Amino acid sequence: MALLARTVRALEAIAPLTLADAAWDNVGVLVEAPPSTARATASRVLLTVDLTAETLAEAVRDARVGVVVAYHPALFRAVRRLTLSDPRTGLALQAAAAGISVVSPHSALDACAGGMNDWLAYGVSRLHPAGSGSVPYAVLAAWATGASAAAVSAGGRVRPVSGATAAAVVQAGAGTGRLLELDEALAVDEVVRRVKAWLGLRHVRLALPPGSDASTQMVRTIGICVGSGSSVLRDVQADLYLTGELSHHEVLAAVAAGTSVILTEHSNSERGYLGGTLAHKLAELLTDGGPAVEVVVSKEDREPLHV
Repeated sequence: MALLARTVRALEAIAPLTLADAAWDNVGVLVEAPPSTARATASRVLLTVDLTAETLAEAVRDARVGVVVAYHPALFRAVRRLTLSDPRTGLALQAAAAGISVVSPHSALDACAGGMNDWLAYGVSRLHPAGSGSVPYAVLAAWATGASAAAVSAGGRVRPVSGATAAAVVQAGAGTGRLLELDEALAVDEVVRRVKAWLGLRHVRLALPPGSDASTQMVRTIGICVGSGSSVLRDVQADLYLTGELSHHEVLAAVAAGTSVILTEHSNSERGYLGGTLAHKLAELLTDGGPAVEVVVSKEDREPLHV
């Protein structure tokens, strides 16, 4: 079986594409490269949050890379022309010309049990060593489904904020966003410390309800959404929202309602999952009796906004 087909099958075992929000998302194989003699024996899968000129160049330089798993869809909206001058289609054409296929799991990986939202919630549920961000997929999936007493004792319990009933038909514990209920209430500044440690960040943005203080404002429930929490967290009742980004007015509405907000910047809330969980699980599933496959994480992929 070709590397692309094996990669797609492995991703489907983790994050079935039927969990993706088809109303707006574009997931699955977005670029299927024609057979290339230069990459006929490709044996490496590169993981990245975004397919950019830099991450694609990284893949092209390595003749062993045959598939790029780009979490965000490289082609998001419908296109009428395939031209090199268009940044979106240009990257797709260059990937295909180099014999590299591109796959995106996006919202399926958000919704699945053991996926990105569970990973972010797990990082907040207890204090981890700074910059660790690493937890086995099996532990996350067990925690999300309540299948393991050890996993449930991780410092809190987690459940989807919506869509759980329909998603459970596909996969137990799946659904949109997450609501984390901590075993013990924490001060907001302690939650900030845990977020920074888990994500390896020096800075996050924080908004507090009027008149409150981060050292005394207590949190028991946390609404969580990797990336943009705008639509997912809008009606969630929680003491704190943790997400990559919200608009100015969404933050004002949250604090006016008594909900604190932590913003990490969009891809900072997502990137650590690739190396901390996904790469290991994907490599395990690709040990399937076929030729050996190595899963690596991009060194060029990064959040475009800096403090």
